[in-house]
Amino acid sequence: MEVKRHKWLAWIWALVVCALLGHNAYLWIVQRIVPDTDILALLPVQERDRVLQESFTHMVDAAQQRVIVLVGAADWNDARRAADAYNAVLATRPGVLEAVKLSDETQGDWLAPFQKHSVALLTAQQEAQLRSESPQFWTEAALAKLYSAFSGPKLGAFRDDPFGLFSGWVQERAQETPVRPRDDKLFVADAERQYVLMPLTMRAPAFSMTAQQTVVPLLEQARQAALKAAPQARVITAGVVLHASAASSQAEGEMSTIGVGSLAGIVLLTWFTFRSLRPIALVLLSIGIGFLGSLSVCWLLFGRIHLLTLVFGASLIGVAQDYGIYYLCNRLSADPGENSVRLLKRLLPGLCLTLLAAVIGYTGLGFTPFPGLRHMAVFSAVGLVFAWLTVACWFPLLVSGGTLKSGALARRYGAALAHWPRARMNAPTLAIAALFVLVAGAGWSRLGVNDDIRSLQTPPRHLIEDQIKLGKLLDAPTPVQYFLVRGASAEVVLQREEALKRRLDPLIAARRIGGYQAMSNWVPSIRTQLERRALVETKLLSPGGPLDAVAKAIDEDSAWVAATRAHLMAPRTPLTPGEFLKTPPSEPWRHLWLGEIDGVHASIVALRGMSMAALPELRRAGEGMDGVQWVDKVAEISSVLGRYRQYMGWVVLAAYAVVLVLLYPRYRGNAWRVVAPTAVATIATLGVLGLAGQSLQLFHVLALMLLLGVGVDYGIFMQEHPDRRDSTPWLAVGLSAANTILSFGLLGLSGTPALHAFGLTMLIGTALAWLLVPCFTNAKDTNHA
Repeated sequence: MEVKRHKWLAWIWALVVCALLGHNAYLWIVQRIVPDTDILALLPVQERDRVLQESFTHMVDAAQQRVIVLVGAADWNDARRAADAYNAVLATRPGVLEAVKLSDETQGDWLAPFQKHSVALLTAQQEAQLRSESPQFWTEAALAKLYSAFSGPKLGAFRDDPFGLFSGWVQERAQETPVRPRDDKLFVADAERQYVLMPLTMRAPAFSMTAQQTVVPLLEQARQAALKAAPQARVITAGVVLHASAASSQAEGEMSTIGVGSLAGIVLLTWFTFRSLRPIALVLLSIGIGFLGSLSVCWLLFGRIHLLTLVFGASLIGVAQDYGIYYLCNRLSADPGENSVRLLKRLLPGLCLTLLAAVIGYTGLGFTPFPGLRHMAVFSAVGLVFAWLTVACWFPLLVSGGTLKSGALARRYGAALAHWPRARMNAPTLAIAALFVLVAGAGWSRLGVNDDIRSLQTPPRHLIEDQIKLGKLLDAPTPVQYFLVRGASAEVVLQREEALKRRLDPLIAARRIGGYQAMSNWVPSIRTQLERRALVETKLLSPGGPLDAVAKAIDEDSAWVAATRAHLMAPRTPLTPGEFLKTPPSEPWRHLWLGEIDGVHASIVALRGMSMAALPELRRAGEGMDGVQWVDKVAEISSVLGRYRQYMGWVVLAAYAVVLVLLYPRYRGNAWRVVAPTAVATIATLGVLGLAGQSLQLFHVLALMLLLGVGVDYGIFMQEHPDRRDSTPWLAVGLSAANTILSFGLLGLSGTPALHAFGLTMLIGTALAWLLVPCFTNAKDTNHA
């Protein structure tokens, strides 16, 4: 009767698995899902401050679709020839990358939107000179501009800008970048080479794997063509797509290594233990269904799957096989005539507790603010549940008594249990405990802390070098450290920007920063524009003033003076951000203006040439200013990592308490023996990390959370069979631990620092829990309450 009921359960589970197969086939074949590679998915979302989140997104979006290429050589002609060869390759794939084209016409169009507002566009130095210098100074300045060949650029007719004010403003705007036009190309240079700058815009998203597979090979092909045209040239390339492609390649390789390595370990260990292919096939079956279930549920919940989730999910192999191995080991040692369904019923309490403990461990990942980690938590927890259900529903019908035989490895390993030391309240145990406290204490005292978000990613060295070189050449601002300015209107925002810039000017003079980029550099506030128009009219254009003196010096009559004054002071509507943003010159600066968000207007003031030493001064520069906020995304996220590292530490302690409460009804006074090996292993792991010079970070603590789920499994296995003459649980613990160590050991070899920290912690902790679990078994107590 029991077998008949179980067959119905097996058929129901078969229908669920068929549905999983169908859904996965649809996802991979019809929908053709592509794993997400955006590293920002691992970062916390700033939900409480939408304006702040939008500012960061604005800065990042402006950067991630750009690819910047510099082709340089000692000789300008060689640089041009190499750049032409580079562009020729890009031209073979139109629509993939769009290049900025430069010509005399586009340079002329650049000035047109500003010339009608020229009287209101002054530099801070010009405004100060208008207030302090004598009329004679301005008369001489106008005459020098008219007659001297070295008075700077002449933009339009003399009467359009007789005192050179607009020319000076244009020159200051040009100083915001070292890039200059030359021979219809963009030019920048250092002491060694002259470079052609080629800003490129991607059509597809930078984190799209299709875009990466298209753009990166095309850029490499173009680079080779440039070097062939000018062998001495140097090509510098920077862009988010390059980092995303490198991360994708690394993650794909690691996923293959971890997954294949774990499977190979399971196959070999299972073969040497059972000397049969059937256990191998069964364990792989449970793991495979676990993966199918994880993928389907994650896709239904989140609508996507992150590549790092799959990498982390590959380590699921080391845990999901515990349930199958535990059942198989017990089937191996059970009476061949015992009903397999009855055996499952006897093992079910322990199996349920092991699943619950492991799911609690993985669920700890879901308490973090990181979307990527939540995906990993769901993927892993669901995978364990599906693997467990496969064991419970199918294994009793697929494995009957007498079909399994133990190999030499199982017999020799099982015999070791009889000689394993056991913790007692005696002198040797107390001496070992004292030594452990001393060594662990020494390790803990050396355990540092590192919550820096930059430690979570290690791009290839050549990408870092190219990014640093390009940043120095272009004097480009960082997208993760800036001032966020808010106000009730665009006018208020611009006025607050101007007040902030006055505080930043001393830092530029002291060379603490190179400069700033702000919308108010191009569009002064209406109040400032009106004040400057009035200042120019009063100081330069009033009767008997410098304009009259200039007319007299160049033999022009009063009609010329009147016409010039009328031309300069013609009624104009003040320049506004909205008007400026519609013009082509605004394209490089559009990311600085956020516009209106939830009734609040906001903008960004970005900083050039910023050093780490200047950060405290920059933070102080915005203090006490209404609507001005210093944003340091690196420090903010690092602070979040540190806060959640501490928070998850308390969650780990709480999880131990929860597990103890769950175990108490079954094990009563021996419940502590189930948890103690993992607790001691956790303390020892932190000590080892400290002695090894490691710095504690969030992912070490997350691994300790998972270690609780894995280690408690071993304690449950042993406590379910406390009689040392029965080596079945010890064999199950050994196989499970060996496979877990293998899978997480490979994860510890990951080039991604977060995964490396996680894997290394699990490697050490699992090994210690394995070795310690027999020491806490109460061999005298063979009954449960």
